[in-house]
Amino acid sequence: MNALVAQLRHRLVVSCQAYPGEPMRDPDTMRRVALATAAGGAAGIRAQGLADIAAIRDAVGLPVIGLWKDGDDDDVFITPTLDHALAVARAGAHVVALDGTSRPRPDGRTLGETVAAVHERTGALVMADCATFEEGVAAAEAGADLVGTTLAGYTAYTRKQPGPDLDLVARLAREIDVPVVAEGRIHTPAQAAQALRAGAWAVVVGTAITHPTTITGWFASAMADAR
Repeated sequence: MNALVAQLRHRLVVSCQAYPGEPMRDPDTMRRVALATAAGGAAGIRAQGLADIAAIRDAVGLPVIGLWKDGDDDDVFITPTLDHALAVARAGAHVVALDGTSRPRPDGRTLGETVAAVHERTGALVMADCATFEEGVAAAEAGADLVGTTLAGYTAYTRKQPGPDLDLVARLAREIDVPVVAEGRIHTPAQAAQALRAGAWAVVVGTAITHPTTITGWFASAMADAR
C-alpha cells in the first residue's frame, strides 16, 4: 500500500475549484480556500488547473489530487490526454486525476497506456474518474491507484441522482482491490459518513464546502419555495 494512499484512508478530501468567470476563479483564492479546509480537518485537496495545483502544493502540506479540465463537458475533459496528465504531475500533483471512462481519449491512447506513462515518467499516482461499475473495474485493471465515482451521473449514459451513487461505491468496493473514492453530489456530513459505510476508502466533497455560489443558491431556492 502506497503511503500517500494509506494517509487518505477513511478521510476527507476537499475539492477546491471555481468555475471560469467566477469571482473566486483565482489561484491565490483557491490556495486560501485550501488552507482553510486543511485547518478544518481535510486530509487531502483536489485542485483543478496548473496554477492552482502549484499554489496549493506550495502552501498546504497535504496530498494534492490534481486535474486539468479542458474540452466539452459532454466529452472526455478531465485531464483528457497524456500531455495534460504529465503537466498536472509536473505542476506538483501527488495524484493525477483523469477521465477513467470507456470513451475514446482525444490523443488516441488507451487508459492503460496513459496510466503507465504517468507512472513511468513522473512517479505520480493516478486516480481514474469513472461513471459506471464496468469502467471502475477496467480502470483498476489498467493500473489506476485509486478509482473514483466522480463521473457517475455526469455522462450521457448514466442517470444523475439527487445524491451520491452509494450503490456504485459499495459495488466497486466489494469487487475491486483498488481503493474506491466516493465523489459526486455529497452535500452533507451524513452522506459522507454513508459513503464510508458503503466501503469508500476516502470521500471527496467539493461544492458543499467550497462553492459559495451554489450553496447560496440552495438557501435562496428553499426560501423562495417557502414564500
